[in-house]
Order: sequence, then structure tokens, then C-alpha cells
Amino acid sequence: MTEEERALIERHHLSLAQIGFRRKTQANFHGLARQEFAEDPESCFLASGDCVFEIATIEQRLLSAPSAHESRLNGELEIWLPPLPGKRYLVAVDPAGGGSEGDYSAAQVVDMETGLQCAEFAGHMGGLELARLVTGMAIDYNNAHLVVERNNHGTGVLALIENVCRYPRIYHQGGQLGWPTTSVSRPAAIGRLNAGLIEHPDRFMSRRLLAECRSFVRQPDGSTGARAGTHDDRVMAMAIGLAARAELLEKSSH
Repeated sequence: MTEEERALIERHHLSLAQIGFRRKTQANFHGLARQEFAEDPESCFLASGDCVFEIATIEQRLLSAPSAHESRLNGELEIWLPPLPGKRYLVAVDPAGGGSEGDYSAAQVVDMETGLQCAEFAGHMGGLELARLVTGMAIDYNNAHLVVERNNHGTGVLALIENVCRYPRIYHQGGQLGWPTTSVSRPAAIGRLNAGLIEHPDRFMSRRLLAECRSFVRQPDGSTGARAGTHDDRVMAMAIGLAARAELLEKSSH
């Protein structure tokens, strides 16, 4: 038995016959096995050659990713590492409109020192409700830096955080509140996330985030984003968080 097979037996209660069938499938189909015989919902979206992130690294981490220490808001908010006294944190937010048919709003809590993913939110929430939620997360995590993408819906959320929630530690760049996602900053942030997944996969806790990474692809026009029918909100929130963390650490070192 390989380590991967033992993990699958433990997670899904597979029999030896099922492991034998899996080995035969892999022998016949090689690299296409996961595409032709999906073993989980995320594998249905796997296709060779077009994923932006390293598939093998993601799949390996999916096998060992831990369950959340705590779950709130009907599972939309998951916590792996609760706040510790004296620790510095960052909360990165990719806002959406909040409608039930649109994109999710997502937020990632990252340990400033280690880069560890501590908590994650994703749900159909926008406006004041989202502003209050992410402000509360930032307060809980020792008054963390609150980094909100300022494109589109983010402008309104930032105004609510500043004027209604009155949170003081809002990230700003170029004299404006929020993180600007541009044709330059987006690929750089995605590249940093990719490097983080390869070099330190154990820093990423969320299976849902890893699943989004697996279906984050190169589009025909050369851009990157979620494959049709999937989401990339957790990916973008984490990419923004890691990019802002690197920038803040660099500033504090000078």
C-alpha cells in the first residue's frame, strides 16, 4: 500500500478490491485517470495542461489537509487556527455583490509571521453585512490589517468599513483605501500564490481553496480564472492576502 492509498482507505472506507480497480485504471489511463474516472467532485473539472497551479502539489495537499477546528455561519466560515495573543494577522477580502446567483464574497485570515492560513469565509454576502463580518474577523484576530480589493463592489464595502464600522487598520495603496487589482498586480499575486503552494503547501488548510486552485485555468484569451461552473473567490482572496503580506513585511523591515 502506498501512503496515498492508505489515506484514501481511511477517508473513504475503501475495500482492497476498490484499491485494485483504482490501480488498474491508473495503469491503463496513466495521467488521464483522474480526468476520465473522477474520484471526487473537484476532479470532474480536471483537464491536462491548462491549470495555472501545480496539480500534483494540490492533490498531495488535499490528502493531508486538516479539518477545521471550528465552523460557523452554516459552514461558510471555517477556522483552523484561532487567534493567539501577540500574533499579527491579516484579513484579505475579495468582495462580491451578495446576490444568491452571483460570485461569492471571500475572506482569508493569514498569519503575518508564518503565512499560515488561519480561517476562511466564502458566501453570498455583500454590503454592510459583509463589512461587519470582515471587520469582526479582523478585530478577533488582534486588530489585523484589513485588506479589501477596491475594484467594483469593494469601493462600497471599504466605505462602510471606514465610515460605519469605523475600523482603523484598513490597508491602503497609492493614497487610496484598498487593494487595486490590475493587469500587473493580478498575475503577480497569482504567481506568488503558486510559488507558496509549491514551496509551503502545508500552509494552506482549506480543501475548498485547494479545489478552487485545481479548477483555476488559463483562458483562451490568455487570462486566468475559474473554469466555467466553478468559482475562484477563495483563490483571489488568498492571492491578495499573500501579496499584501509581502508588501507589508517589506515596509516594516525598512
